[in-house]
Amino acid sequence: MKIWKDTYPIIISCSRGMVPQTSFELTEMGYAIVDSEDNMAVVRGNMRDIMRLNLHLRTAHRILVPLLRTECHHLRDLYDAAYSIDWENFLDPDGYFMVNSSVTNDTIRDTRMPSLKTKDAIADRMRDYCGTRPDSGNETHGAAVYVYWQDWELIIYLDTTGEPLSRRGYRKLPGAAPMQETLAAGCVLASGWDGNTPFVVPMCGSGTPAIEAALIAINRAPGNFKSHFGFMALKGYRIAIPGESAGTSVRKRFSASPEQIWKEMVFNARSQERRTGIPPIIATDISADAIEEAHMNAIAAGVAEHITFYECDFRQTKMPPAPGVVFLNPEYGERLGADTDLEPLYSGIGDFFKQKCTGYTGCVFTGNMEMSRKIGLRSSKRIPFYSGPLDCRLIVFDLYEGSTTD
Repeated sequence: MKIWKDTYPIIISCSRGMVPQTSFELTEMGYAIVDSEDNMAVVRGNMRDIMRLNLHLRTAHRILVPLLRTECHHLRDLYDAAYSIDWENFLDPDGYFMVNSSVTNDTIRDTRMPSLKTKDAIADRMRDYCGTRPDSGNETHGAAVYVYWQDWELIIYLDTTGEPLSRRGYRKLPGAAPMQETLAAGCVLASGWDGNTPFVVPMCGSGTPAIEAALIAINRAPGNFKSHFGFMALKGYRIAIPGESAGTSVRKRFSASPEQIWKEMVFNARSQERRTGIPPIIATDISADAIEEAHMNAIAAGVAEHITFYECDFRQTKMPPAPGVVFLNPEYGERLGADTDLEPLYSGIGDFFKQKCTGYTGCVFTGNMEMSRKIGLRSSKRIPFYSGPLDCRLIVFDLYEGSTTD
């Protein structure tokens, strides 16, 4: 049972470039960041903290616990390293587990092999120590292991998340070139929006930025959308831990199980949601199909009542009284539009900002820096993000009266 009591370094992985937003979330939650890199931050905590992070973080992908770090040259080294871990203390012999991996090593031609070799090592260790072994495969309903193998460095993690946090589950109709949920949440946070003023999303597409803004406004924990996390399949999840209390929404227990603690966390998160005073959140698009898709996704997310959707050209979007944030994610030529066709769009954004958005903070997310200059306004910030492999920027404009041009 020590897995549920010990303190660990907790690795919070996120998209490349997202660490400032993830670090902001962690600091707001009261965690001290002990290390960070381009796509991860590190804090210390126990499994109660791990459950809390899985429930509340908006910009993270996985919550990982390192079990072993070593030098690894070949698949045989990987097998030996994975076999050396005391999996019998983490996994149920009659359970289920999956392995994901990120591998860059000259000896590996088939990138599936590290995951398969790790599965073999775990299964053999469990059989040798327990007399039987858990099933394994690619499904996300069990425990999860994550293998990081870059050059000669190997780190094997317990993946407490399983299916990535970026897959909230509400986006039933993705639309064309949808923005990932965690990226949209990161952009909303980076815009400086505090959840108390209007948030307007012309060109809303499938609605993800508006939905993420609504979730922030009502303080809904994004982990509420997931029915399973990797930690739920770890050994002892349903066994009471002496000295642990589940809290007060159920009969007070001083030997509560992690499952009871999790249910209490979810209950508390839901009880802290904001139900009144939600600011206007507006999403528009020139496509009727996009508006329908965005509305259906908002229904799935439980925030449709907080978002006003209507069909129009972005220039015709009706702006509530300032201040507020107006966020646009226009085409930038990689998938949806050709560069030669985009100049009127970007210059039109500049006109829209100047004519209708005075007093707002204007935000444009794009991977086309050349076209962004056609907006014709001087930006106050250019915040780096990545959309998959694409180097993008969230360009922020302070749209006060008489905003200067580039």
